[in-house]
This record gives sequence, C-alpha cells and structure tokens, in this order.
Amino acid sequence: MDRSYSRSRRLTPVVAVAAAAALTLAGCSSSSGGKKAEESADGASAGKATTPRMTIALVTHQSAGDTFWDIVRKGAEAAAAKGNVKLVYSADPNAGNQANLVQNAIDQKVDGIAITLAKPDALKDVVSKANAAGIPVVGLNSGVSEWQKLGLMEFFGQDETVAGEALGKRLNEAGAKKAVCVIQEQGNIGLTQRCDGVKKTFEGDTETLNVNGTDMPSVKSTITAKLKQDSDIDYVVALGAPFALTAAQSVSEAGSKAKVATFDLNKQLTGAISEGTIEFAVDQQPYLQGYLAIDSLWLYKNNGNYMGGGEQPVLTGPAFVDKSNVEAIAKFAAKGTR
Repeated sequence: MDRSYSRSRRLTPVVAVAAAAALTLAGCSSSSGGKKAEESADGASAGKATTPRMTIALVTHQSAGDTFWDIVRKGAEAAAAKGNVKLVYSADPNAGNQANLVQNAIDQKVDGIAITLAKPDALKDVVSKANAAGIPVVGLNSGVSEWQKLGLMEFFGQDETVAGEALGKRLNEAGAKKAVCVIQEQGNIGLTQRCDGVKKTFEGDTETLNVNGTDMPSVKSTITAKLKQDSDIDYVVALGAPFALTAAQSVSEAGSKAKVATFDLNKQLTGAISEGTIEFAVDQQPYLQGYLAIDSLWLYKNNGNYMGGGEQPVLTGPAFVDKSNVEAIAKFAAKGTR
C-alpha cells in the first residue's frame, strides 16, 4: 500500500457491507483463547480459495473468560477458512505482553497481522517494526482514534465515543437521572471513551466505577456495594455482556430499582433482554470485525484492495438491540455470529 498520501484529513466513517455469499460460510468453533498462540482453519472448506496459502496472525487483548472474543475469533476463522489462510490467534490483556506476541508474529514472517489497540502507546514501536518488515497491519475493535497515527492500513470496529453518546441519549429518552458506568479494565482506551461518550450526552449525573474484570465475584460485590451505598442510581451501564449479566444480579442482591443497559451481546444477553432483565444493548458486531480484518488482509495480498481508502475506518456499529428487535437477532447470537 502506498503510504505517501496525507493522513491529516478528517475521518469519514464507512459502514461495513460484506458480500452475502462470503458471510454464508460457517465459522469454525472457537474457544476463549489465552496467551498461547493457536492455529485454526487448516482444514478444507467448501468454497475455499485456490490462492496461495498465507499466514495471518490475529493478536488481541482478550482476558481469560471474556466470551466476547469468541465471537471475534469465530468471524476470523470463517474468513480464514474461505481464503486458504492459516490463522494464528494469540492474546494477552497486558499491553506489553500483547506487543511481544506481535513481535513473535513478525519473527515468524507472517503475511499479515490484525491487532487490537486497547492500549495503543504500548504497540506503537512493534507496529513500526511490522511496517518496516513489509508486513501489512490492520486494526479491529479498539483504537478507532489511534490506528492512523500508528500506521495501520485499515480499521474495523465502532467509534466508541459515538457509541457512548448514543447510549447517553437513550438514557435521556428513558428518563434516567443517575447512571454508573462500570469499567472492567482500567487504561483500556475504548472503555474509557464509551463512558466519556455517555457522560457527554446524558443529561443526568454520571459516575464511573472501576472493577476487576478478571474476577467476576469481585465485579458483583463491587457493583452491589455501590448500589447499596447510593439508592439514587437508576441505571447501571455495563461495557460488556458478561458484566451486564453480573450487574443484573447485583441489582437484585442490593434490592435496587436500577435498570441495566450494556454494550455488546452474547446468547445469554439476548435472553436477558427478552426477559426484561437487561433493558438494551449496543451491538458492534464482533463477528464482522474478525471476519473483515482477516478478509481485508487476504484481499490486499491477492488483489491489492484495501477498504476505506486507507483514510476511513470501516464501522461495524453501533446499533441498539432491545425488546423490539431482539427476537430477530437472538437466532444469530445463538450460533455465535452476533
């Protein structure tokens, strides 16, 4: 890709549109990941490309037990199976360790790298090394405000500030007066942007509550204590499906009248929305993020294509899921694609 063009222009979002034929391919089963790199999509698949075999590394900031990344990975595996790609997945929530995993991919001379930028400063140097080695790098999920500065080729995800602002407006419509925004990983730029976005548009009071997302019992007890301490809180805003489900338990234990809204989906959360335990969710389509990140590297390697013109992020969200549309979406969540 020619990087001589200016990156100073204002970003204009591009809405992601994937070819229907490509998205009908079934994804491989996925586990929760971890620090150890694992290979996938090595077997033959219907509709598999006849292009030369290539290797792509997907390196995320997944924490152990965070099922959100199962959906991202499933999308990546589907794209890999279609494109005759050997996908090597690795993850670590520690930004320094994540940078080391990217360096490992560079040392292995992979054909492309897809990364998340939850803590972009820690990945700046290693991305520069990948570029120097001639390895194209794309971003997904986290880092919409930073991917160009770091020299990534493309980005797939949602603008977290915009998503937060949209949720804040939704709270106004619901008549909320006081919300607590629960951050499960301190220092994660995307999570911070979500809460900042909520605070910007929500006309009521907003507080931020930091919890240890790797310790769910602690998450539950911390939210419960906060609700008992402050009975004025009428909305808990979670930043991930597992934390929203836990927050709903905290509301019950605290005897609070607060309602729960969240970012992101999973199968259990769609059920909770149907039942009324969770009011609504902001969906960023993680399956699509994983799929497009891998497919974009295949397209660049084989056709010289790149999405967004190298200047614009490809947005996969935000979109609201509530009782009015959850039934239609639940069937896709059940198979791990929403």
